[in-house]
Amino acid sequence: MFRKAKQNRIFQDVVDQIQEAIVEGRLKAGDQLPAERKLQEEFNVSRGTLREALRVLEQKGLIEIRTGVAGGSVIKGVSTEQVSESLALLIRYQKVPLSKLAEFREGIEGIVAALAAVRATDQDLERLRGLLVRAGEYLDKGEPYWDSFIRTDEELHMALAEMTDNPLFNTVLTTVYHNIHTYYESYLPMEEGVLRENYQDLRDIVDAVAARDANRATELAKAHVRRFNERMQQRGTL
Repeated sequence: MFRKAKQNRIFQDVVDQIQEAIVEGRLKAGDQLPAERKLQEEFNVSRGTLREALRVLEQKGLIEIRTGVAGGSVIKGVSTEQVSESLALLIRYQKVPLSKLAEFREGIEGIVAALAAVRATDQDLERLRGLLVRAGEYLDKGEPYWDSFIRTDEELHMALAEMTDNPLFNTVLTTVYHNIHTYYESYLPMEEGVLRENYQDLRDIVDAVAARDANRATELAKAHVRRFNERMQQRGTL
């Protein structure tokens, strides 16, 4: 399956060859790589070089190294998990400037809202309306429930992403909303007027999706992100 590794970049070549075999489907999830001695012979590398390459592949989430009698390197395959973990760290620890995060979200969420307007089922729309009801109830209960309101807001955005039936949009926005709370805690003004404005935006977006108006859903979603980014930017400069 493999050729001798290029000696000028021996370690990286081992990683690249195994990774390529996984991506191309020659190695599938659940397959086990040959024993280390066999791999050393195929790649013509030392045991230390091979083990270092395998550790990198494990860190990438492409293989699982198992120990014991039935141990070995088992293929995990390519999934959205690898992308999700890296993006989660960037957002959770605020390594992306607020303005750049808003710029990214504006584009993505505009597309997602449009696709949701086209693809949402009646059951999907019922789910969105249920989330709106729950968000409104939390908002009406007052300040002790405002955090629950924000969480429901995030859940609604993730529901829209699921309705695109596109794993990339779904994975990216789910990762964003599972980790964006640190930005809200730092920058979002937790005031009733601001949250009610947010709630009205959500209602308008859901109405546009229910009306199958993709253009309006897009513009509303983009305007929503812009407006609240401006509010958070203002607070960040105080």
